[in-house]
Amino acid sequence: MAEANAPDPTAVHTYLADLQDQICDALEREDGRARFSREERPGPGGGLARPRALADGAVIEKAAVHFTHAKGPGLPPAATERRPELAGAPFEAVSLSMIVHPQNPYVPVTHMNLRCFIATPETGEAIWWVGGGFDLTPAYGFEEDAVHWHRVAREACAPFGEETYPRFKAWCDEYFFLPHREEARGVGGVFFDDLVLDDFPNTFAFLRSVGDHFLPAYLPLVQRRRNMSHGDRERQFQLLRRGRYVEFNLVYDRGTKYGLQSGRRVESVLASMPPLVRWVYDWQPEPGSPEAELAETFLKPRDWLGDSPGA
Repeated sequence: MAEANAPDPTAVHTYLADLQDQICDALEREDGRARFSREERPGPGGGLARPRALADGAVIEKAAVHFTHAKGPGLPPAATERRPELAGAPFEAVSLSMIVHPQNPYVPVTHMNLRCFIATPETGEAIWWVGGGFDLTPAYGFEEDAVHWHRVAREACAPFGEETYPRFKAWCDEYFFLPHREEARGVGGVFFDDLVLDDFPNTFAFLRSVGDHFLPAYLPLVQRRRNMSHGDRERQFQLLRRGRYVEFNLVYDRGTKYGLQSGRRVESVLASMPPLVRWVYDWQPEPGSPEAELAETFLKPRDWLGDSPGA
C-alpha cells in the first residue's frame, strides 16, 4: 500500500505542462489574434517556471496560464494553514494556475488552479496532497451558462462518487466568498484543498479529470457570448465587477499568499489581476436591471443542476 501511495511529481509535472500547452493553444485559436508569451525560467529552489500571458486580443483582454514546479527548504505559512505540523518542512510543489479576463462583458471571467504538494518532515516519510478546481465569475448572469458550467463540473467528479460534486461544489461556494461584501465572487464550480482520495493514483486521476473538463466547460460559453452587442454601460459594470475580483485575490486567496510567501516572481503571482478596473463609492444597481439581477440571482449559492429543468 505504501508503494502504491507514493507520490509521482514527474507524472504531475508532465500532465500539467501538457495541459498548459493545450489550454494556451485552445485560447489562441478562440481569440484568433493574440498569442501567449512563452518563456521558461528557473523556478524557486531549482525547479521550473513557465509563465505565459496574453493581452489585447480580439476576444481576450488578458489571460495568464502559468506552470510552476517549485522546490524549497520550507513550506510557507499559506500552504500549512491546515497542516501546522508541516511548517518549515522541505517541499516540492507542481502547479498550473490560470485566469481569463474577456473583452466582452457578457463573456464570464474564469479561473482554474491545479496543484500537488509533497512535504518531507524530518521525522517521517513524504506527505502529499492536491488542491485546486475551477470557478466562473460572470458580470452578467445567464442561467443556461451556469447550468452548463456545473453540469461539466459534475461530469468531472462523477467517476469518483456521487458525493464528490456536491461536496466540492459547496466548498467552492464557501471559499470564493467576500465576507466584507457579503456576496459570492461568482457562480462557483468545484474547489478542493489538502485532498487525498484513497491513494495517489486515484487522487491524481481526479486531478486530471478536473483539468480535462475545463475547456469543455468554458469554451462553449465564450463562443455563445463573444459577439453579443454591448456599450459603455456594460463595460463600466464589467470594470466594477473586476474590482470585486481584485479584492478577493488580494485579501483572501490562499494561492496569492502562497505565491508571495514562497518567493515566486511577483509579476507571475499577480498575473491574475485584470488590466483595467474601477471602484465607485457606494454604487448601487438600478432596481430591475440586469446589473441588479446578478446580485439577486447569481451571486448566491444555488443548486444549479437541481433548480434547472433538464440539467
